[in-house]
Amino acid sequence: MAFDYDLDFDNIDFRKFPEKYRVGRGEQGVLLVEPYKSEILPHWRFKTPEEAEKSSKKIYEQFLEYKKNKDFVGADMARKFLQMGYTRARRYTNYKGGRKYNEDGEVNKRKIDPVKAKSAAIFEEKWKLARTDEEYLKMKKAHQKEFG
Repeated sequence: MAFDYDLDFDNIDFRKFPEKYRVGRGEQGVLLVEPYKSEILPHWRFKTPEEAEKSSKKIYEQFLEYKKNKDFVGADMARKFLQMGYTRARRYTNYKGGRKYNEDGEVNKRKIDPVKAKSAAIFEEKWKLARTDEEYLKMKKAHQKEFG
């Protein structure tokens, strides 16, 4: 089932109401679903490899803690933040200032930033660990079977 952007995200505590959560595709809802956004976002950084290392490690630890507590929504949100760390760092790797398009809607010229590429690789490693974790995948399947 698709991610439902029509929910009242300002007033839903998804820890109390996990049945309202839908996985969606990729990073959908990563900046909407509370209380997880507020728990994970303060640790999300990718500007330098050092920041990416610290950030991805902390978010992966959160992923493991949510998983240990059988909190699928939290684990999935942590996985999404790891994915977003990778995708945003890749965007900044390829385009100065992270801007793919100029004011005219044309694609800017790619310019590889090796520092951001390293940050992306750091996040990618933790994202792969999370998205292939067998227990997480079982929790995901059970959540989708029960709630859509």
